[in-house]
Amino acid sequence: MASKETYMDTALALAEVTIGQTSPNPSVGAVVVKDGNVIGMGSHLQAGSAHAEVHALRQAGEAAADAVMYVTLEPCSHHGKTPPCADLIVEHQLAKVYIACLDPNPEVAGRGVERLRQAGIEVEVGLRQEKAVELNRRFFKQIREKSPFVTLKAAMTLDGKTAASTGDSRWVTSAAAREDVHRQRDLHDAVLVGIGTVMADDPRLTVRLPEGGKQPIRIVLDSDLRIPAGSHLLTSPEAPTWLICGSSADTEQSKLIKPHVKVFQLGTKKVELDSVLKLLGDEGVQSVYVEGGSAVHGSFIETGLFDECHWYIAPLLLGGSDAISVVGGVSPERMGQAKQLDIKSVEKIGGDLKVIAIPKKEAE
Repeated sequence: MASKETYMDTALALAEVTIGQTSPNPSVGAVVVKDGNVIGMGSHLQAGSAHAEVHALRQAGEAAADAVMYVTLEPCSHHGKTPPCADLIVEHQLAKVYIACLDPNPEVAGRGVERLRQAGIEVEVGLRQEKAVELNRRFFKQIREKSPFVTLKAAMTLDGKTAASTGDSRWVTSAAAREDVHRQRDLHDAVLVGIGTVMADDPRLTVRLPEGGKQPIRIVLDSDLRIPAGSHLLTSPEAPTWLICGSSADTEQSKLIKPHVKVFQLGTKKVELDSVLKLLGDEGVQSVYVEGGSAVHGSFIETGLFDECHWYIAPLLLGGSDAISVVGGVSPERMGQAKQLDIKSVEKIGGDLKVIAIPKKEAE
């Protein structure tokens, strides 16, 4: 017989494969076990569809009575687009439910556990909690702070350059690393760049994978709405394009009137990042993949408004003080003022390194 940790790990694996496709909902997996046998399993596939517990209990059927469920997030107890999962668990008369972590959503937040216990079902919370929280870190950030989870992405040479002095940046990293970037786009709700990147590179900012993928919202920070009428972001409707501009920009330009384009005008002349993130949070954007360039990265780092860094490092040396650095802006005067990070992982992709780092917690 497998251990309870193994069953919860299975539920977490079911949840993990849906990351990026359930927003604004969390990714959730569930496994139903009876007499040492798995009799049902499921995951939440997309917003508005049946939850993980529903799929698992449908498979289990009448055999679910007196069984044990392992679920990665507290079952919902309110009526949303689907009925409460806690009620369904009670209806199937399960004996015990292991919950990896509680749901921070105020509409749930312990009420699911209370509903189960009131019905006489034993509940244990915390099994594989750290993994479960990590898996849904983007959802948790959006719920708790009403702001999207921000990932900074950059491709750089070994000496920290993202482009030659001419602006040429194709290609810094290998095809394998670039494919990984497309997979990351698929996992995020939105991709964000500054107008400088649009003017220099005319990017598509779409997911182009052999197996397809979900297209993110393409966001451009463009204070004066200088985006060229012929840019791919305006002429290709394969993904939504959101332009965020300042108070003095002309929002009535004919080039902007397209079904896939939306313009958001802020109350300040220049686009401020805190206002941008508040706007995106209000619009229900759960995660943003920031692809730069150096000025945009500099602004996010200077303000500390980021949650994770994905740095792709190529075995190249450009040299020269005139080459473009991966992070722009003004540096602090002392080393002790640098943003402190913890390295989360390092892996080799093709011939390049991918480093993931997160801001060091203040308590540490």
